Amino acid sequence: MELIILGSGTGVPSLKRGSPGFLVKAENQSILLDGGSGTLVRMLQAGVTYKDLDAVLYTHIHPDHCADLVPLIFACKYQEEPREKDLLIIGGVGFRAYFEGLRSVYGSRIKPDTFRLHISEVADDEIVMGSLLVTALPLDHAPESVGYRVAAPQGQTLVYSGDTDYCPNIVELARGVGLLLLECSFPEGMKVPGHLTPALAGRIAQEAGCKRLCLTHFYPPCDCSDIRGDCQKVFPGEVILAEDTMRIAI
Repeated sequence: MELIILGSGTGVPSLKRGSPGFLVKAENQSILLDGGSGTLVRMLQAGVTYKDLDAVLYTHIHPDHCADLVPLIFACKYQEEPREKDLLIIGGVGFRAYFEGLRSVYGSRIKPDTFRLHISEVADDEIVMGSLLVTALPLDHAPESVGYRVAAPQGQTLVYSGDTDYCPNIVELARGVGLLLLECSFPEGMKVPGHLTPALAGRIAQEAGCKRLCLTHFYPPCDCSDIRGDCQKVFPGEVILAEDTMRIAI
């Protein structure tokens, strides 16, 4: 299993960090976790096209996490190289209504012609994707927020939080995970409701007993702070600071 960081930033424009987007490659499958503006280009730079994706998992429907949904489906309709295999798109409770709203605006422009689009909602659920098992649990951010755990049959595991505050479900979801990909929006002293600081991210990693921790979703002030050092005061294990185009083997 491999994790490719497509965007380690937020909705704030940055020359260093793109909007959230993460590509998981495992068991001959390519799964996109969230996809803010610019994700499709960065995905292409990683060697994966709009035709290669097997599934897209959205943690919530804030623009910085799902802005490339419409461009993704629209690209799949490109007549010279149309997508042919089915595409599964998953979100939290309310995602179907959100997608129907998009359909009311874009109409046939996001109606598949050469493939089938499957829209699914999850809360406290398990989804089988080929040989992979995906577990979802609600998290503390937006009403529809969910986090995901991806498990491969050989034992590799990844958990992605999307945006969240500290809550019991993220600790449960991350229990013993091989790699925990956690948001860390702001430095210590700048706590915002619904988001984590380095110490809170470290607390989740420590309580969950994860093997490695990767922090992402950095607002600009994070690049001027000792994010890793503040996190390791609570979690003494390996802490990785996400960078765009970074590849992490799991």
